[in-house]
Amino acid sequence: MPSEKILEQKKAVVADLSDKMSRAASGVLVKYQGITVADDTKLRADLRKAGVEYAVIKNSLIGRAADIAGLGDIKSELEGMNALAISYDDPIAPAKILKEYADKIETFELRGGFLDGAVVDVKVVEELASIPPKEVLLGRMLGSLMGPLTGLAVGLQAVIDKQNGGESAEEAPAEAEAPAAE
Repeated sequence: MPSEKILEQKKAVVADLSDKMSRAASGVLVKYQGITVADDTKLRADLRKAGVEYAVIKNSLIGRAADIAGLGDIKSELEGMNALAISYDDPIAPAKILKEYADKIETFELRGGFLDGAVVDVKVVEELASIPPKEVLLGRMLGSLMGPLTGLAVGLQAVIDKQNGGESAEEAPAEAEAPAAE
């Protein structure tokens, strides 16, 4: 039987983890096995840059914290050595970074996760990882907004040109300003 001190430490870890899981935008559970120290160091650095918390935590502690956070369904994935990545701001970041490493390292695999308070399976995590970065999505949106506006501008210019008798709008004012020959 563990000592009272160790039991209190574990309770504190569970309470902290359940709070993090409750507040998180997303989290990804990975099978943490077969990763080299160099890859692990780079992985942790990439996750830190993206603002993602990452830790290898005992399955029993993750399970208890998940129950408290209302994410008990994730316990079905808690076998073997697991690590948990949690993001508070960017729900896509943990999935994208961990998927990159899972593709490179055979034994490092995505197990599942949670998104906005609901447990999701590996397929959803992989779909999240395939979403383009925010900048690309904004560029696409602006491009789709600019297309119709450009078409409208070209159409209006054609109407103006037609009203000026075939002259472009830029040429017409120049001729109007030219002094009349006497």
